[in-house]
Amino acid sequence: MMSLWQAHLSFILLGFVLLGSLRLTAPWRPWLLPVLALVSFVPIAELPLAAYVRSFTDDLAISTLVLLGWVGLQRLGVLAPLQHRQRAQVLLLFALLTLSLYPATLGLTYFDPYRWGFNPRPMIVLMGAAALLMLWLRNALGVWMLAAGTLAFALRLKPSENYWDYLIDPLLAGYCLVAGCGLLLMAGWNRLRPRGVPSPLKPTLTTQR
Repeated sequence: MMSLWQAHLSFILLGFVLLGSLRLTAPWRPWLLPVLALVSFVPIAELPLAAYVRSFTDDLAISTLVLLGWVGLQRLGVLAPLQHRQRAQVLLLFALLTLSLYPATLGLTYFDPYRWGFNPRPMIVLMGAAALLMLWLRNALGVWMLAAGTLAFALRLKPSENYWDYLIDPLLAGYCLVAGCGLLLMAGWNRLRPRGVPSPLKPTLTTQR
């Protein structure tokens, strides 16, 4: 069962972030966590429900778990919503990681940065510099996502031996690209729209309570 710890945690956090975004769950959000924890262990054909969800999501990156946990704490009112600037910084950082890794993974280039993750000392130095930059920018979420992923890799908390798998996954990559494009479109609209025309609603993927 210890090998499935991440599957259960991913199930709980994903479920809480999705259900917690609904207004009708606001009065009993604190109870969602224990309920989802129990549901994740419900056996179906001798496997817990969390294991079936894992078959679709695979093991999420530690950075993704930190992001989900952060959003969950926002839903509970423990943390304040991210400022627009801080959200943009996190999206930019992980969008750059996505564009560095996934074109090769999809076979769009012969250059393969994934192999760097097996001997990741230069990458760790680079991520350390990025974490220091986030610290200087007072972006706590960015620091925690990078630091937790690196520490988890050092402790080998996942079966993978590749540093990339601790930093980013398809779910986080897709979110950063979509949300990042949304921010770019919003910025372009704000520059081009005539004065007096109201701006569309700002995206609230990580700030809605």
